[in-house]
Amino acid sequence: MPSDAIWAWSIIVAATAGVIIRPFRLPEAIWAMLGAVALVLLGFLSWQDALVGIEKGVDVYLFLIGMMLIAELARLEGLFDYLAALAVEYAAGSPQRLFLLIYIVGTVVTVLLSNDATAIVLTPAVYAATRAAGAKPLPYLFVCAFIANAASFVLPISNPANLVVFGARMPQLTEWLRLFALPSAASILLTYIVLRLTQHRALKEETIARSVPHPKLGRGGKLTALGIVAIGVVLVTASALDKQLGLPTFICGVATAAIVLLVSRQSPLPVLRGVSWSVLPLVGGLFVMVETLVKTGVIGQLSALLNEAVAQSIPKAAWSVGIATGVATNIANNLPVGLVAGSVAASDHLPAPVVSAILIGVDLGPNLSVTGSLATILWLVALRREKIEVGAWPFLKLGMLVTPPALIAALAAAIR
Repeated sequence: MPSDAIWAWSIIVAATAGVIIRPFRLPEAIWAMLGAVALVLLGFLSWQDALVGIEKGVDVYLFLIGMMLIAELARLEGLFDYLAALAVEYAAGSPQRLFLLIYIVGTVVTVLLSNDATAIVLTPAVYAATRAAGAKPLPYLFVCAFIANAASFVLPISNPANLVVFGARMPQLTEWLRLFALPSAASILLTYIVLRLTQHRALKEETIARSVPHPKLGRGGKLTALGIVAIGVVLVTASALDKQLGLPTFICGVATAAIVLLVSRQSPLPVLRGVSWSVLPLVGGLFVMVETLVKTGVIGQLSALLNEAVAQSIPKAAWSVGIATGVATNIANNLPVGLVAGSVAASDHLPAPVVSAILIGVDLGPNLSVTGSLATILWLVALRREKIEVGAWPFLKLGMLVTPPALIAALAAAIR
C-alpha cells in the first residue's frame, strides 16, 4: 500500500475524530475543514479534485439552507411556541401520551420533510413544548434524534443520504416502497418500543401541565406554516418525478422567508444570524475527505471485497455489508460513508438485497452515536442553542440499546 495513501487516511481519521470528540470544544466544522485543507496543502489531493468533491455536495447544501431558513423563521415568528401549546393540550397531562405524540409527529416530519428537518424544525418545537409543560426536556428530545434516522428510508426524500447513496440510480417511488416499506415499519416500531422502555422511569416520575397559555399565531407564523407545507408537497412531487431535491427546497425556503419579511416589514438580519451556517463547511469538508478516499483506491478495494462476498452468498454478503456500514457511519459519519457506499454500489450491478442493506446501514446505523449522521449533529446544534449539552458517552449508552434491535429487524425485512 503506498505511503501517501496511509498518510492521507491518517489525516482523514484524525479529522473525523476531531468532528466526533470536538477537542477544545471547537465546532465540528473546524475539524472537517482542517482535514480537507491539510489534504490539499500536503499534496494528497489537488485543489481541482477538492473542488470536485465540494461540488458533489451542492444539492445537500441547497437542501440544508432552505430547511434552516424556514426553521429559523418559524422560531422567530412563534410557530414553535404555538405548536408546543397544541401538543401539551393533546397530551392532557400524560407524559407518556406527549412522548408518543412527539414520536408520531417526528415520524411524519422525517418521512415528508427529511430527517434533517426533524433535527432543525422539530427539535426547537419539542423543547418549547416540554418547557411550556414543565417537563424535563431530554427524554422527549431523544425522540427527535432517534426517529430522525429510524424513519429516514420510508421515502427517497426522507434522508439526503439516500440521494448520496443512489444518485442518478434512484429507484422509482413504487419500487422504493416495495424495497423499504417493511424494513421502515420494523425500524420505526422497534425504535419506539426500546426508546420508550429506556425512558419509562423518567416519564413515570414526570408531572406535566394539562394546558398552557395559548400564544396567538400572527400572519408571519401562518405564512411560515404554509411554507413548511409547501416544502413537503414540493419534495414529495420532486421525488415522484425523480428530480433533485436541493434546489426546490432552497427556493421554497428563500421565497417563504422573503414573503414573510416583506409582509411584516422586518429586516432579514435576525433570520440570517440565527441560521447555523457552520453546517455547510462541515459537509463540504466531509465531501473533500471522501474524494480523497476515491482517489487513493479505497473504492476499488471495497468493491472487490464486496463482489467476492456476493459470489459466495448474497444473504451473507447483505447482512455483513449492512452491519459493517451501520458501524462505519458512527466512526466516519453517514454522509461520507454513504458517498463511499454509493460509489461502491455504482461500480457494479449488485443484487437488490445487498444495495438495500447498504442503505439501511447508512440511514439507521448512525443512531449509535452523536456524530453518526448529519441529522444528529444538527440536533446537537439545536440543543446547544437552548444551553443543553448531550455528551458522546450518554448518547452511545442509549444508542447501544435502541439501535441493534431496529437495525437487525430492518435488515431481516430487507434480506428476506
